[in-house]
Amino acid sequence: MNRKVQTAIKGSAIALAAVLATGCSGMQGQIDALESKVSMLEQQVAAADANAANASSALQTAEAAQGAADEALAAARASQECCDATNEKIDRMFQRSQSK
Repeated sequence: MNRKVQTAIKGSAIALAAVLATGCSGMQGQIDALESKVSMLEQQVAAADANAANASSALQTAEAAQGAADEALAAARASQECCDATNEKIDRMFQRSQSK
């Protein structure tokens, strides 16, 4: 009976070793898959960083363009005011000449 117990224990140990070996190789496949996904995610993060840098550059360019547009609008308004004032002067001069 003692020999049967020893044989059962040895058989259980071999079965346990086989299960663990099979489980470890299955885990290695999962680890490899995770490493692949992590690598892919790192590439996506790098691409997102590059896009963010481009967006930041585009934003700065847009802000500079908006500043130039604001300056042009201010200059156009000043020019229109000058033109309106000149037209008023001409109208007053014409009215004076007609009233005489």
